[in-house]
Amino acid sequence: MDDFENLVSSLTPREDNPEIKLYQNTTAVACPICEDSFDSLVVCKEQSTSLRQTELLDICVSVHDDRPVLFTHKS
Repeated sequence: MDDFENLVSSLTPREDNPEIKLYQNTTAVACPICEDSFDSLVVCKEQSTSLRQTELLDICVSVHDDRPVLFTHKS
């Protein structure tokens, strides 16, 4: 994914734990996959990570530094 660091610098950090980093899109940045505004960016720190959804989401997926990157869109 091109310009990942610039994208992350436009987002608000919300969570950082051993498995993930979570950022909130508070400035309506466009998703680099579908070009719609997204709600959150989840960066997986491990090759395998289990995530629990608490609400129905559309998800765009990419890879950065060999790690999954998820862009969530509330339905």
